[in-house]
Amino acid sequence: MLTLAQAQTILQAALAHGQANGFKPLAIAVLDARGALKAFAAQDGTSLKRGEIALGKAQGSVALGVGSRALQKLALDRPYFIQAATHAVDGGLIPVPGAVLIRSAGGELLGAIGISGDTSDNDEIAACAGVAAAGLSAETGA
Repeated sequence: MLTLAQAQTILQAALAHGQANGFKPLAIAVLDARGALKAFAAQDGTSLKRGEIALGKAQGSVALGVGSRALQKLALDRPYFIQAATHAVDGGLIPVPGAVLIRSAGGELLGAIGISGDTSDNDEIAACAGVAAAGLSAETGA
């Protein structure tokens, strides 16, 4: 189970990574394996709806069990599948990089983190930095 302490560590480390590297303001959503929101933050200056986009990236990853980079590939290769999956999860699926699955050292799915605010690649880099800071493994879907 992803603990609140782990979720907060992931969140704070991702924010710190973004700030240290000059990223644009980030919105970050950390979900547990059930898809329940464990931690959320939106830095001052994030644009409207960045929080919803971060949440949609993370929800899509948990719902389909892959990092959002794999969801992007699916959207390109099988657009009707992604459209149907998006409908099945009430629109909560954003198929672009910026969300990673969070796994324990033993490979158990603990949840996902979704980030929106900078480029998709930078969002993903910040997510991976957050997960690593908690001593867990990030799965991008690459």
